[in-house]
Amino acid sequence: MTGRVLCERRGAIGVVTFDNVAKRNAMSLDMWQATEVILEALERDPAIRVVVLTGAGDKAFVSGADISRFDGERAAEEDVRRYNATVERLYDRIHRFAKPTIAMIRGYCIGGGLNLAVCCDMRYASEAARFALPAARLGLGYGYQGIRRFIDTIGPVATKEIFLTARQVTAAEALRWNLVNAVFPDDALEAEVMGVAEAIAGHAPLTIAAIKRATAEALRDEAERDVAACDAMVAACFASDDYREGRRAFLEKRKPRFTGS
Repeated sequence: MTGRVLCERRGAIGVVTFDNVAKRNAMSLDMWQATEVILEALERDPAIRVVVLTGAGDKAFVSGADISRFDGERAAEEDVRRYNATVERLYDRIHRFAKPTIAMIRGYCIGGGLNLAVCCDMRYASEAARFALPAARLGLGYGYQGIRRFIDTIGPVATKEIFLTARQVTAAEALRWNLVNAVFPDDALEAEVMGVAEAIAGHAPLTIAAIKRATAEALRDEAERDVAACDAMVAACFASDDYREGRRAFLEKRKPRFTGS
């Protein structure tokens, strides 16, 4: 079995599962491509407000690329370019995804798996989770965008340590570095993550989108920031039916019913 990517809709939450348990959810080219197709569908689906990404089983989130497939997928120079372009395109899609994304991490989160997780808005891990970027032990190169995402997430000092040492980092260390938002006992992780996802899914979609856009712009170089676009999204929030619904629900002491309009 070469692995697969599963998609489940749980109300307003889309759950994407990387399923290659025999290889600790190592990713083949087919799996990277399938993930992109699934995410495109979830981004277009107005019923989906949050996406959770996770690995099948309890041994790994994603343990990196499926090296056993490299002879077929990355044998020639053109194959390498195609593979790398596919993976980087997926990272960028997750990083710029219009809806909130959450990585639910059990076990190993290594190499490409950690890159994928860092592209998500939030990351929650089990106590047994382990993180590493073994590029320096494999002779792999990392481009500017990949390094920049880590610096934006955990700062330059921790970025250099995790890349230069190539050692495995515990969940507790990852929490101290702000690589993950929180760490939970293994048997509590899913309930905690789904609780966070459900809370976000119940909030006003236009507000969530405006917050995501403003955060992304704040991390860009000043000359590249589109502050006007952020201001327009804020204005759209105040002009929305959801803003009126939020005020009514507060006064009526009930849960608001947001529609994203």
